[in-house]
Amino acid sequence: MIQAIGLTSIPRKEQPPAVDNVSFEAHAGRVTALLGAPGAGKTTVLRLMLELQRGRGITYFRGRPLHRIAHPAHEVGVLLGDVPGHPARSVRGHLRMLCAASGLPARRADEVLEAVGLVSLRDERLGTLSRGMDRRLGLACALLPDPHTLVLDDPARGLAVAERRWLYDMLREHAAQGGTVLCGTADPKEAARFADHVITLDGGRIVADQRAADFARTRLRPRVAVRSPHAARLSVLLAQQARSTQRSVEVVREGGNRLCVYGSTCAEVGETAFRHGIVVHQLADEIGDMGPGAGADAQPQQAPESRPSAGTGPQPGPNPEPEPDPESEPNPEPEPNSDPNPCPEPEAAATPDPDPDPEPETATPAPASPEADPAASTPPESSPDAPDDDASQAAPPQQQPTTPRTTPRTPRPATVTLPPPILVRPAPTPLRPVRYEIRRAAGVATGYIVGACVLAVSALTAVLLARIGHTPQPRLLAAWPVELPLPPAALGAGLLGALAFGDEFRHPALAADRGTVPRRLGLLTAKLFVASLTALALAVLTVGCTAELLYLVYGGELVALPADWPALTAGWLALVTGCAWAGVLAAGVFRSTTAGLAAVVAVPLLVVPAVHKITEGPSLRGPRPFAGRLADGLPLRRPFGGEQHLEALLRLLAQPVGGAMALSVLALLCAYAFTGLRSRVR
Repeated sequence: MIQAIGLTSIPRKEQPPAVDNVSFEAHAGRVTALLGAPGAGKTTVLRLMLELQRGRGITYFRGRPLHRIAHPAHEVGVLLGDVPGHPARSVRGHLRMLCAASGLPARRADEVLEAVGLVSLRDERLGTLSRGMDRRLGLACALLPDPHTLVLDDPARGLAVAERRWLYDMLREHAAQGGTVLCGTADPKEAARFADHVITLDGGRIVADQRAADFARTRLRPRVAVRSPHAARLSVLLAQQARSTQRSVEVVREGGNRLCVYGSTCAEVGETAFRHGIVVHQLADEIGDMGPGAGADAQPQQAPESRPSAGTGPQPGPNPEPEPDPESEPNPEPEPNSDPNPCPEPEAAATPDPDPDPEPETATPAPASPEADPAASTPPESSPDAPDDDASQAAPPQQQPTTPRTTPRTPRPATVTLPPPILVRPAPTPLRPVRYEIRRAAGVATGYIVGACVLAVSALTAVLLARIGHTPQPRLLAAWPVELPLPPAALGAGLLGALAFGDEFRHPALAADRGTVPRRLGLLTAKLFVASLTALALAVLTVGCTAELLYLVYGGELVALPADWPALTAGWLALVTGCAWAGVLAAGVFRSTTAGLAAVVAVPLLVVPAVHKITEGPSLRGPRPFAGRLADGLPLRRPFGGEQHLEALLRLLAQPVGGAMALSVLALLCAYAFTGLRSRVR
């Protein structure tokens, strides 16, 4: 179950907090709806629960706060908006990438795709999915690690009727198997239809915490929606008829040619309009919303041991009536925003809420709730086999189960199936982030396009430099003109390294339940490792392609192997790898691909001149500069040998570009560690 205690957001300047002291419980085995109009604080409450936003209060998921859970995705599945995935990635590739991040086998992606009905679209790109398919993919991502709890923020917004029904059936199936579901919505009729428990927010505070049956009885009220070009005349006639028959009928003008008639039926309104020759464009039964606070005061007065079952139990008062159950109505509304009329006007599709203080044209004031006047809002009879929020309608109070996990209010849907449960979870291994990074980098065509462009530009540059002449052979093979700060291969490696973290922040697939990209050491190590392999492959392919093209065009004299080829090769590979590392670290620190590439370019333009100026100047203890002494190697010899490798490294660092790149990578690594510790302290 979920226990939210004292959730309060941090106010901005002099404004009140968006959420103030919100506390509630969502039990296992039930679907709990968090209801509120736009701006009521639903999203803020969910973000505070998931620790995505700073504030006060705490939320326990089965007795543990989220930051105390080792693997939050295994406990809580989150869907707060659109799927945060790269639009060029395929549906199956996206789920397999998340499987690698969670340590799950790749076949789990196929199981989830089959459960949500996306098997036929598994090769489609995320950017081409419709709204309904995107919701299915978002639910698949939430169900992928087999979590116990689902937290969703208005998942049915913008969906068609069939897609809404399928989505809510999946949520009820998850709750029927013992899971906990907390779903935000802005439609009260929708909340009464699919939820077992409804928590109403208004102005950042809880105004009602009710069972779905009590919520439907106290807040939702039947009415007749009428559209007519003679709405004013029809309103007067209905009021006169109500006075003559001494009935409590309320007629509310909602603007334009629309009327809402409370306490009457479609047949009576239609007969009145027909007798007086009034044209009617719409005549339909609807469920009106009485407002966020309707029935909130009466709820705590009911004793738990005497609470009747929804739909059949007697109500206290002189005129008891059966309570309407939204799930057991003979003709439930198929869609909150749909119109029962077969030929509605386009503007009649959505049902606006009535004015809190309307000016009714009535002879007798209407009751505030359906139970006050049974004739005004008599609900339809519930079906005898309709399930109840409690265990049974005939069971005595002492025999009713106390654990809601085993007593879902509605039967389990037969048309949907959840993915099979994960019985054994694999142990964490160091290769898990490496597999994730490989799938992330290979799942889109960006890396392949960048590599192909680098090879093409390098080959053309090498041919042009050979034709012009006066270019040393090492620079000719690397396609590195003197006028450029870095060769194309180094710039390409830096761009690929910057994309490693830049895409994480632009399309945060790992931040759905954390709010930010994780800064774990294992993920950073995996990105540096994969970026190094990519950079080395790019460096080798660049030299190979340019050498082959030069041999074909100019012969073999330009591609002869130089005498100091080991040192040149080491320097070339170190330069390209250092650019890739600088791009990864800079993009991780500044959270942008552009910033990562800018840091790579800034090394030869800004850092190299500064390092050259520092190292080439004479020191206080000798006239020889520091770079010259560093290039001489070690004065002392070790008895076990190996000095030549260390001296080669020192000579490499003595180069202006090598030293500047080493200092830049070290500085970016320290900055990354500092930002990671700072976010963890927060």
